[in-house]
Amino acid sequence: MTTRLVPIALFVSLFSAGCENEPVKHTKHVAAAPAAPTGVVVDAAKLSLFAALPDKAPPGSNNPPSDEKVSLGRALYYDARLSKSEALSCNGCHDLAKSGVDGKDFSEGHGKKKLSRNTPTVFNAALQQSQYWDGHFETLEDATRGMLLDPAIMAEPEARLIATLKSIPGYVDAFKKAYPDAPDPVTLDGTVKALAAFTRTLLTPAPWDQFLKGTQTALTDEQKKGFTEFVDVGCPTCHVGPLVGATMFQKLGKEKPWPNQADKGRSTVTKSPSDDMMFKVSSLRNIELTAPYFHDASGKSLEDAVKQMASHQLAKDLSDDDVKSIVAWLKSLSGSVPEGLQTKPPEFPSTAKTPKPDLK
Repeated sequence: MTTRLVPIALFVSLFSAGCENEPVKHTKHVAAAPAAPTGVVVDAAKLSLFAALPDKAPPGSNNPPSDEKVSLGRALYYDARLSKSEALSCNGCHDLAKSGVDGKDFSEGHGKKKLSRNTPTVFNAALQQSQYWDGHFETLEDATRGMLLDPAIMAEPEARLIATLKSIPGYVDAFKKAYPDAPDPVTLDGTVKALAAFTRTLLTPAPWDQFLKGTQTALTDEQKKGFTEFVDVGCPTCHVGPLVGATMFQKLGKEKPWPNQADKGRSTVTKSPSDDMMFKVSSLRNIELTAPYFHDASGKSLEDAVKQMASHQLAKDLSDDDVKSIVAWLKSLSGSVPEGLQTKPPEFPSTAKTPKPDLK
């Protein structure tokens, strides 16, 4: 199977162009003030494979955004009643107060059973070429539907989901506002679309974006040197575009076999042996804040992860100084987090008709 690569030119063309809560605002990522430039200049040619985040994510197909839909999606995102056990919410694994992850090696799904792959961040997921480590879903809508219904994750049967939502007057009203022309607005499709619309607001512009837009002081000299090292080592073979990754599938262990080959990655979807050990290349956005790393959570620190990638993907052994330099630049990819999203919004009250938790 041919590895799918989205041309960088296409990325540039595409991306350069609560329950009634307060509007979501953004607060700047807390970071040390950049040092005054001392003459370090980044070769413009090295920047040609990258682009700043867009101001907004492109809307989903047949899912135009609206304030009402996003507000509904925000309420749903935090609500554990969307899971069969009523113990899991989207935020449980993709914690917005923890950069869209839970910090665990493997999240717990239905019945507190550990999932088989490390949970990636939900931040900026709307801009990725596909969802899941193996690209199982192409769209946010499909991935959201999959997580709700998957017996290993939220395990919520469609009929139970609809019964739950229709039993809660606050949700009935919120769905009517989000889908005013729908004869029956409370549906699985409407739930999925609202959650996806909310997820598309979770973009995290960072100092790196300001630098790409021409603000030379957005990066320290150490970070500029680190970016140059990142390019010279060969990392942009895979990590390119606005997300600094997430544009292709690549063989994990391309130059040196990956130690853990129990999970074959993309071939579990395509059933093609040629896709064995192929995984979606991770976005490096917010990488400083989203340890542990890799699908198998084998990278415990950012420094270790950089060394592992250099060794297994590029057949290079980096010095500690090189790693330190690259990590300094990677920290410039840590973006702002939406203010007010770090806490659960007021929950719509259940009623006597609301289904009880089902732990089976």
